[in-house]
Amino acid sequence: MASSTHKHHHHHLPTPHPTTAAPPPTPSTQHPNTRSTSDTADADALSLLLHRLPPTLSLPARLSPTPKATLSPPLITTLSLQNPDSLSSLLSASSQHGFFQLTNHSVLPHLARSAESDSLSLFTLPRNQKRLHFPQNWPLGFDCDDEEDEDNGTESFCFDSTCSTESTELSLASLGEFTREMEKVGLEVVEALSRAVGFGNPLREDPTRVCSLMWVSEGSAGDEPVGSGKFYPYAVGLHYQIRCQRYSLLADSGSVSVSPPQVDSILVTLGDIAQVWSNGKTKKVRGRPIPCLENGGKNARCISMSLLVTLPLEATVSPLLIPRSTPADAKDSRVDHNEDGGSSSSTDTLIAFNSFCFEDYAWRVYHERLPSKDPLDRYRV
Repeated sequence: MASSTHKHHHHHLPTPHPTTAAPPPTPSTQHPNTRSTSDTADADALSLLLHRLPPTLSLPARLSPTPKATLSPPLITTLSLQNPDSLSSLLSASSQHGFFQLTNHSVLPHLARSAESDSLSLFTLPRNQKRLHFPQNWPLGFDCDDEEDEDNGTESFCFDSTCSTESTELSLASLGEFTREMEKVGLEVVEALSRAVGFGNPLREDPTRVCSLMWVSEGSAGDEPVGSGKFYPYAVGLHYQIRCQRYSLLADSGSVSVSPPQVDSILVTLGDIAQVWSNGKTKKVRGRPIPCLENGGKNARCISMSLLVTLPLEATVSPLLIPRSTPADAKDSRVDHNEDGGSSSSTDTLIAFNSFCFEDYAWRVYHERLPSKDPLDRYRV
């Protein structure tokens, strides 16, 4: 656990505004009787030019922001380790987009709705009760983006797989069960991804190498994204679709709007950890997808529940899809077939990322929040 909060100073420079200089005055300082004919002609020409100029010079209108691209998430009906077509679809979705929707899964619809009911009850508590029952133990606990403004600050709760609380009066049984069922699906996605891409799954046999977090956020808005904007690194994120809802997410290709996935499907996003594991073969989504309320839902409440399959703080993140060692006289180094049955690459593969400490990376990403800069850039080879 990091011992102290990193302080960051932001220097705001004044925005330069172009100024319009006043036109020079018409030459009239000389007495009319003392000016030559050429002076008079020049003065008349300049006066005519000035009269033709517009009274004021207007600045160009501000350009409207480029609208987000709207994409439909690729559809994967089931995760089958024995079906080559299923693994091929997963490889295509992960390498081209970094997200997809999964329709056939084990999470029951009524459980997701009960978990949402548990989550809604949390946000009705007074803020002092939220802090009391869910003390901050980063990244777990209660958090608010704006501690000074209770009405506009975006609130969120982060739980481990137990979804425990220090209150005997609050029951989060449904949220806890929902979290554990979503975790099972998340681990299935990691296993299928490792087979499809061709890297060894580090979570298969050692439960201590995985940490699942349930992130619950609440917000109100019109046709704008709502939810916490704080990022936390993860391998796979799962977002159950209780209702038809559009999402905004930050992908490698930029900010995109995702058309509503099917109700009761799971929107799956691949994170920065999966991208490092795959040695850059998969695309990623930075942070959690943010639900958007349409125009008809102005001032409506929106609950977002995201299960993040991530790592313990003491973990080290390293590429798992790496070149095999070859004899010194070999002409190239190629990725070998792995014991998991994943397909191997037929082209040269170089190490794309250096290894790094997960805790340091997670702390920096969570607290700095630099959406315009990819935090993985500093670890690229």
